[in-house]
Amino acid sequence: MKTTYPVTFSVDFPDRDLDRVSTAFRIFAVIPIGIILSLLSGVSLRYATTTNGTNDTVSSIATGGGLLFLPLVLMILFRQKYPRWWFDWNLQLLRFSNRVTAYLGLLDDRYPSTDEEQAVHLDLPYPDARQLNRWLPLVKWLLAIPHYIVLFFL
Repeated sequence: MKTTYPVTFSVDFPDRDLDRVSTAFRIFAVIPIGIILSLLSGVSLRYATTTNGTNDTVSSIATGGGLLFLPLVLMILFRQKYPRWWFDWNLQLLRFSNRVTAYLGLLDDRYPSTDEEQAVHLDLPYPDARQLNRWLPLVKWLLAIPHYIVLFFL
């Protein structure tokens, strides 16, 4: 039985000459949209102050939408529901993340838009929550605990 993979991803090849100046300064041009992406996706921004070669203080500046993950896990676990609006939010966030990554990875020359699809296309089918394993998210979090312990000390 051969099944096809449900995720489709493609980047349209540009039909024009690419701008070399924007390619050279892309690492700097991606900073504003990268900050927006990190605030939405749950990446935490931290800084450390050092005195005499030791880290004295580590302060967290901002954390974002990563807090939206735990309620979804609990909803799948106990109610066995995955709301359509929540799936659409995650899909649009993943599409936005792919646009920024494609821009940074030199796959697309246009600055990533926050609301338009542009040349990067991603499609995921909406899953049936009744077919999802209810306990798998909890098991995955338990398996990730050693990873987080190691990251805490790095």
